[in-house]
Amino acid sequence: MTARLLLVDDEKIALRNLEHVLSKEGYQITATQSGPHALELLDGQPFDLVLTDMKMDKVDGMQLLRRCKAQHPDTEVIMITGYATLETAVAAMKEGAFHYIAKPFRLDEVRQTVAEALEKLRLKRENRALRAQLDAFEGRSRVITRDGGMQKLLDMARQVAPTGCNVLITGESGTGKELFARCLHEHGGRPDGPFLAINCGAFNEELLANELFGHEKGAFTGAVGKTGLLAAAHGGTLFLDEVTEMSLAMQVKLLRAIQEKEVLPVGSTRPQKVDVRFIAASNRDMKGWVADGRFRQDLYYRLNVVNLHIPPLSQRREDIPLLAQHFLDRAAPVMGKPVRTISEDALALLKAYDFPGNVRELENIIERGVALCQGDTLEAAHLPDDLRDLTIRAFRRRDGRVVPLEEQEREYILWVLDEARGNQTLAAQMLGIDRVSLWRKLKKYGEERG
Repeated sequence: MTARLLLVDDEKIALRNLEHVLSKEGYQITATQSGPHALELLDGQPFDLVLTDMKMDKVDGMQLLRRCKAQHPDTEVIMITGYATLETAVAAMKEGAFHYIAKPFRLDEVRQTVAEALEKLRLKRENRALRAQLDAFEGRSRVITRDGGMQKLLDMARQVAPTGCNVLITGESGTGKELFARCLHEHGGRPDGPFLAINCGAFNEELLANELFGHEKGAFTGAVGKTGLLAAAHGGTLFLDEVTEMSLAMQVKLLRAIQEKEVLPVGSTRPQKVDVRFIAASNRDMKGWVADGRFRQDLYYRLNVVNLHIPPLSQRREDIPLLAQHFLDRAAPVMGKPVRTISEDALALLKAYDFPGNVRELENIIERGVALCQGDTLEAAHLPDDLRDLTIRAFRRRDGRVVPLEEQEREYILWVLDEARGNQTLAAQMLGIDRVSLWRKLKKYGEERG
């Protein structure tokens, strides 16, 4: 929306100059030479910014500043005066003025200061909107998203959660599979039961068996007895992360535990009954692993009663500002930093990045930025160099398939063309081909450009 400015100055020529230059910038201007009239205007409607002279009869700039901040705290105020003293400048800033400009002012200085004040206001409003959206997630789910596809996925998760059926969650590393598993548990029929998680890729076969099934006292030299996770999760949920990293022998043991609903600790001859909901996760192509014989088909079907596939962050870019603000709000208090907002330039870089590490990488980037930031706004300069240069691009499967070379080539050519701002000669040089070859490729892909 067009910014609404109120200009107040009892000098007619100064007011006319301000109105002329700021109107040309596209702002919606209301101007008055009267302080009392300015108060009436403030009572009647809010403005995005007030630009006022300090020294005026009847009602001066400081009175306007106080009234404005009392009625419209978000409105930014810029003070202009010919009485440029340090004391008045400090007083105005303490009362909440955005900036202080001395007469005779330069018009380019006014333009820049107004633009900076409006940018601060925009960030403040955007930050408030993001916080309102984040507040809306409190008490509903730990998964933060406004992406339509993710919302449908969450709806499906909420539908199947109370059924207690086993769920297989797939998706790239760092997309939030454990978060979805916790969401299923919390919205299920046994939210007060235990939620236990294990990374199956972190243990060899022997240690994994010990963790899952436990062992009896004296089962081996020095054994003091251990309750396995399957027994400990009784009445709750067991989350098996990276389930494809299990050996085939372990898969057989897990399958039996799921089918018979009982476990046999190492060294014991008495099976223990267990009532556990299984949620498994993998970043692998599960169907491919089953077809190759690396994962048992019967276990796959036992776990895959319902499948939830979480898309990578690059396919839901509208979530990036929301998640970035969430991670910033969480990191800043822990680090004792005053960071509250993320600049437009920083957000633009984040939204353009491919995030091969997905949400986990975004969290790390924001934590790094907060650690480096000294002010209240995280800027592009606080982001990693490779992200600012956009030198990392991710190649990933789409709909379970490896993207053909021709499709990758088309996307790469279009990306280079955008980098060259549509200049085909420059783009051809960057690609290392002649312009005619580039034209032929664009024609082949139906992307001819003038």
